[in-house]
Amino acid sequence: MKVVFLDAATLPRALAFASPAIAYTAYASTAPEQVAGRIAGAAVVITNKVRLTATDIAGAAGLRLIAVAAAGTDNIDKEAAAGYGIRVQNVPDYGSDSVAEHVIATLFALRRQVLEYAAAAVDGRWSASPHFCWSGPPIEDLGGSTLGIVGRGRIGEAVARLARGLGMEVLFAQAPGRDCRADELPLAELLVRADALTLHVPLTAASRNMIDQAALQGMKRNAVLVNTGRGALVDPGALAQALRDGIIAGAAIDVLETEPPAPDHPLLDRTIPNLLVTPHVAWASRKAQAKLAATLEALVDETLTGDGGAHPA
Repeated sequence: MKVVFLDAATLPRALAFASPAIAYTAYASTAPEQVAGRIAGAAVVITNKVRLTATDIAGAAGLRLIAVAAAGTDNIDKEAAAGYGIRVQNVPDYGSDSVAEHVIATLFALRRQVLEYAAAAVDGRWSASPHFCWSGPPIEDLGGSTLGIVGRGRIGEAVARLARGLGMEVLFAQAPGRDCRADELPLAELLVRADALTLHVPLTAASRNMIDQAALQGMKRNAVLVNTGRGALVDPGALAQALRDGIIAGAAIDVLETEPPAPDHPLLDRTIPNLLVTPHVAWASRKAQAKLAATLEALVDETLTGDGGAHPA
């Protein structure tokens, strides 16, 4: 059974299959024009971000499973796959704990000004201090502060659990494009109350640029923003300017609207104060990688032993 992983370099942990009946090829990356040739004759195609169009799918005789090595499936033409009886399967819950811990870690970094104090320890400011310590920007506790969460799926709820354990008050916002539940607040009201805001909603027409200039202006001046959801949930230019102007106190961004970003992306400017940018790694703890790999391996094994049909040429 031919199995191909089109962008295997996106998962640092290699897949392994015990059955000699599985012929596995891992491509580090695949350009759009290479997709059709690489999936020809494959029973299983694994992809993280590589797109599979209706044309690609139509030409892949024998394809039985498209396994998406991620929580989302927006890179697959699911209607075309369904028309040929091809199963499309994502891995929805491999990284919830990893992302939640990343959110809490960045909240500690931002609220306690960890980056600024670490820099002061080595750039001469501490050595020049007349006292045993060097005092700079205000250090805020997480305990007793209010965390606003937009999105209450697996990750949002995991963040809430950790935050409550630290003594934070947790408030959920109404998700864009959805009715407001009894225990949720309209986003504008939550922005006024939250000391920190974290985003965990999918990218839709309603959620695109949900954190724009107006939203940032509505936040507390000592509030911080964390985005591990989708890059386009936040207007990057508005955020950069808000940080420069002191409209909010800080931000931690793990996702950008285009990845990898261009070097001149507005949020990659080193002069922006109190901004922590990481290269889409909130999901990538060793435990999460192992869980993702094991799930993909199991999906392939199930396809080998199952009786699901392939679409005809």
